[in-house]
Amino acid sequence: MNAIEGLERITFDSGVMAGRAYIRGLRIPVSLILRLIADGLSRKKILEEYPDLEDEDIRQCLEYAAWLASEETVALDRVAG
Repeated sequence: MNAIEGLERITFDSGVMAGRAYIRGLRIPVSLILRLIADGLSRKKILEEYPDLEDEDIRQCLEYAAWLASEETVALDRVAG
């Protein structure tokens, strides 16, 4: 399992969850938690639905998403042009 510094609850393993980011061995994908938040579920409701989760797991999912969004990307039109 690999983790990003400061996001030790977000883990990666090519043999688990097809290599997608998941929460500290729970096999709950980060993308699921982000989708639930995007759909309007509160942290409280998510924690009720997934009792093995902790508030810090949700916070780190959001931090991971912010980190990904801050990464520089190359627009396809700049590459093609």
